[in-house]
Amino acid sequence: MTTTPKVTVLMPVYNCEAYVGEAIDSILGQSFTDFECLIIDDASTDKTVSIVKGYSDSRIKFIRKPENTGYTNSLNYGLTIAQGEYIARMDGDDISLPERFAKQVTFMDAYPEVVACGTTYSIIGSGIIKKVPINHGDIKVQLLQKTCFGHPTVMLRKAVFEKFKVAYNSDREPAEDYDLWVRLLKYGKLANLPEVLLSYRVHDGQVSVKNIKKKFDNYYIIKKNILNYLDAPLTEVEMNLLDRIICRQIISYEEFEVFKTIKKKFLIANRSGVFKSSGFDDYLQDMERLLLKDYFYNRTSYFPFLLSHYHRLNKTFNFKLSIKERVKLFVKSVIYFKK
Repeated sequence: MTTTPKVTVLMPVYNCEAYVGEAIDSILGQSFTDFECLIIDDASTDKTVSIVKGYSDSRIKFIRKPENTGYTNSLNYGLTIAQGEYIARMDGDDISLPERFAKQVTFMDAYPEVVACGTTYSIIGSGIIKKVPINHGDIKVQLLQKTCFGHPTVMLRKAVFEKFKVAYNSDREPAEDYDLWVRLLKYGKLANLPEVLLSYRVHDGQVSVKNIKKKFDNYYIIKKNILNYLDAPLTEVEMNLLDRIICRQIISYEEFEVFKTIKKKFLIANRSGVFKSSGFDDYLQDMERLLLKDYFYNRTSYFPFLLSHYHRLNKTFNFKLSIKERVKLFVKSVIYFKK
């Protein structure tokens, strides 16, 4: 007679011989023991496979892919074969603290509306503790600009993935986790535990480090997608401008009026409480500040008419450059400065 485990640990690995043993040890050393540890190797060429095979614990389920098909592919395959009620993410170069699973399972059992639960975490060798937003409202606001979880800290509710056919989007790698959190907002609440329950390793071999440009390109797409939850009635012109604003492109002087309309529509759409009002207001203020700063201070060409633009937009948006920045703007404008 067999029983299904409460938790499936989903750990994709690839060429992490220096760290994988410590990662596995941290899983086997958990105080909560009702789990299977699903390790999926993406055709490693170093000693990762032999190290994993050196473990005899029956809870370890090792799968070796015949060819390298990528990190997200491994994650999605793991989601389809996981047996646990909860799926605990883990990477082959991090360390889970002994009480991690016990505390996350207790939380997930107590709050069935929560579909994903991460934790606060530390950076190995740095002494840095990465604080994360704890409650759902603060998490949603942070998702407007960046991810809200340390990916390998997260525990997921598998029933949500099965019921709604959810999976990681390989097109968003290496921001596939950020994309997933945004999409999971449709199905339930997100949470983080305030305790440090994982030690996270930063090194040059990580996928996110190696593909930093692609990561930020995908960030722009995801930032636009989360704003769709507002259901604001933007025109095609406004949508095109919003795309450029999110991508941090400098807009024209005339387009600041269009931005004012976009901002007004967003504030009206958010009256239903899609995002925590104070945090959403701060988000729009930051967007406005960056737009104005880029227009006056991060441009490649300067002309005298920028001085009159500054005075007009200063009155419209109550935006002020520092004295030093205003002097630079004046000098560059009168000499027609070009980078």
